[in-house]
Amino acid sequence: MASRPPLVAVCGASVATDLQLRDAAEVGRALVERGCVVLCGGHGGVMDSVATAVQAAGGTCVGLLPGDDPDAAAPGVTVALPTGMGEMRNALLVRCAAGVIAIGGGYGTLSEIGFALRLGRPVAALHTWSLHPPSGEDIPGDRLHVGSSAEDAVGWLLGQIAAQR
Repeated sequence: MASRPPLVAVCGASVATDLQLRDAAEVGRALVERGCVVLCGGHGGVMDSVATAVQAAGGTCVGLLPGDDPDAAAPGVTVALPTGMGEMRNALLVRCAAGVIAIGGGYGTLSEIGFALRLGRPVAALHTWSLHPPSGEDIPGDRLHVGSSAEDAVGWLLGQIAAQR
């Protein structure tokens, strides 16, 4: 039986910088080239950029929308899932994924990073929150990686996912 493709969540800024949008597009293309299915929150900014790149590369992007209207999804989203859960869909997004790439973002992205680390999902971070637990210790390098580029983030994350399979 063939194994299913890895599900990778890409989360980030709904109002993104040009650098974050470029990184999201590069991440989307790289994930499709490596046979992944991309999950995102389904709206604008980083989510729209990654969905557009995934669509252009011939891949599948599943958007877990906060509201009830599938037509509210970004145009590049292949499958729009209207959860009706608001920001609580962040936990669902991360729980469905084998790993997370966070690009920029606000408190919603921070919650997704937190959920991922709590669930033991690896997180690759690009231009996003700087994280240190109150203990002052670093988060282990097999759980959180600050990427130097989109390619670095994707390569590291897929390496971690493969090691967990």
